[in-house]
Amino acid sequence: MKIVVIGGTGLIGSKTVERLRKKGHEVLAASPNGGVNTITGEGLAEALAGAQVVVDLANSPSFEDKAVLEFFEISGRNLLAAGKAAGVKHHIALSIVGAERLPKSGYMRAKMAQEKLIRDSGIPFTIVHSTQFFEFLGGIAQSGTVGDVTTVSSAYFQPIASDDVADIMADVALSQPVNGVIEIAGPVPVRMSDLVAQFLKATNDPRKVNADPHADYFGTELDDRSLVPGDHPRIGAKRFEDWFGASLQRH
Repeated sequence: MKIVVIGGTGLIGSKTVERLRKKGHEVLAASPNGGVNTITGEGLAEALAGAQVVVDLANSPSFEDKAVLEFFEISGRNLLAAGKAAGVKHHIALSIVGAERLPKSGYMRAKMAQEKLIRDSGIPFTIVHSTQFFEFLGGIAQSGTVGDVTTVSSAYFQPIASDDVADIMADVALSQPVNGVIEIAGPVPVRMSDLVAQFLKATNDPRKVNADPHADYFGTELDDRSLVPGDHPRIGAKRFEDWFGASLQRH
């Protein structure tokens, strides 16, 4: 089966491509560097020719409100139009647990606009809502840092390892469309500020964490329900300790 992975060279994309190829599928890892651009439309028709499944893992290069909305709307329209023309049977996109609950965040609004395009496209689809990845703990710490203190939301979240995300994305790519949303999450809900503190300690980073319920996260304030999944998510296997140990071995 031919599967096209948009954003196929990124963190989740490259791992998803690897897993699908190991299962014997013809997988195209599509990215602007490889001549497939969802914004300009360059190479899209050629990339999608003969494809049964499209997995959209592309992310906006800018997180500024207007830029991110334009990215997901233009990219989504171009990709879905090309998919329809190519007769794609299953369109899959990775989105975010809680996106619909955080309308003050420009990034979350942009993801909801992308999801609406998919729902309205007429192409059978699956939208995967994932919690935040362990790999972004450093970025969360950095975004709140002033001097030697990082201010981080004390709300709960339930982060997941990118390897587990890729396992599930590959599985979804080989499954029937659900024409709805599935949620995926890590094994344990934890306060964001606590896990960032644990991450900084584990990496011998001297910064102190200021846990603040009003701290900004992608342009919005969180509560304890904002970023945790509903009742029946698919749970990734790796806990923070497993992920951190594996990432140490890779370096």
